[in-house]
Amino acid sequence: MFRLTEYMHQLITPTPVRARRGSGPVKPVVIWNLTRRCNLKCRHCYTVSADVDFPGELSHEQALSTLDDLGAFRVPALILSGGEPLDRPDLFEIAKCARKMVRMLALSTNGTKIHGETADKVAEIGFDYVGISIDGIGATNDWFRGVDGAFADALRGVRACKERGIKVGLRFCLTEGNHQHLPDLLQLCEDEGVDKFYLSHLVYAGRGDKNRGEDAAHKRTRRGLDLLIERAWSDVSAGRHLDIVTGNNDADAGYFLRWIRENFDAEKEAHVRAHLSAWGGNSSGLGVANIDNLGRVHPDTYWSDYTIGNVKQTPFSTLWSGEDPMLSTLRMRPRPLKGRCGACALQDVCGGNTRIRALQLTGDPWAEDPACYLTDAEIGVETSDRLEVTPFRGKSHDPAHKFF
Repeated sequence: MFRLTEYMHQLITPTPVRARRGSGPVKPVVIWNLTRRCNLKCRHCYTVSADVDFPGELSHEQALSTLDDLGAFRVPALILSGGEPLDRPDLFEIAKCARKMVRMLALSTNGTKIHGETADKVAEIGFDYVGISIDGIGATNDWFRGVDGAFADALRGVRACKERGIKVGLRFCLTEGNHQHLPDLLQLCEDEGVDKFYLSHLVYAGRGDKNRGEDAAHKRTRRGLDLLIERAWSDVSAGRHLDIVTGNNDADAGYFLRWIRENFDAEKEAHVRAHLSAWGGNSSGLGVANIDNLGRVHPDTYWSDYTIGNVKQTPFSTLWSGEDPMLSTLRMRPRPLKGRCGACALQDVCGGNTRIRALQLTGDPWAEDPACYLTDAEIGVETSDRLEVTPFRGKSHDPAHKFF
């Protein structure tokens, strides 16, 4: 995750650079998909969820045992996700136990069920953060999410959280079909007092792989980042507090350095780059981990085809501290990257970007990431042939919706 607002603050109030993280198994943020059941039908769902029961999901006892292990392992943060986590009957029991064991507890939800008594329970648990996914305004969101009224229900959830003093954020996946809604969603954050805005780049996993032809073109991605950078600088300069972050395209860090170079002196650029280098970019298999609904452990939420082991048989702490070959390679700095990524001068701040996109497109997890939108000149390489993203299947847009 690229914390744009946090690094923007370094331009105004510089702080010392923290020690660079090592290459060994750090304690990761764990994203736990508690269930695949979901009341929506999102086009880019990486878990291919549906409103049905999925066999083999962790029992209540297995979930609590896993939670005990995560607590003893001292993971710094736990994000309860799905599917729709609120569709799991024992969510609040799990969350109540988790609240005692981890420093930071978050809920990742579509927001449509957060109202009334359910909203009260979310508040009682004491979640540090509730992230609500929205893919556009009104009918656009409903089309992407496959259910009429999903936007209105999600907005109701945002308001219910704010009414109860819960920190809430909007999560937006940028694609060719909804990029024009980015300004409106930032305005929505301001109008509703939203605390955080998370822009997610499309990852080719689950239904997101089938719809990868909708990935935002590089020029549109750059325009979106221009807008976010402009908004973040305006907010930081004025003392406003919308926290803007991005995810799943670590080239964002390099693009931000380009903006600093054009607007500030070399000393400020060097200072921010030192912070970004200490962060190190993509954290799959290092600072982030995933447990899916069946108990399988993955390097992140999008690596569903690569399993390290299963918490039903082996504790997460043992799996994460073991010598899995993919984890070992993901933790290397630099990684054994190829193509443009291998020659890139920004590897220290990007970490090779999102490896699963390279894997899905080429069959090689170390090939270049096709979603890098920086030019050859910006990453310090000679002119190269670039991988192109082509649709997985034919027509991807509902003909009733015309996008530009």
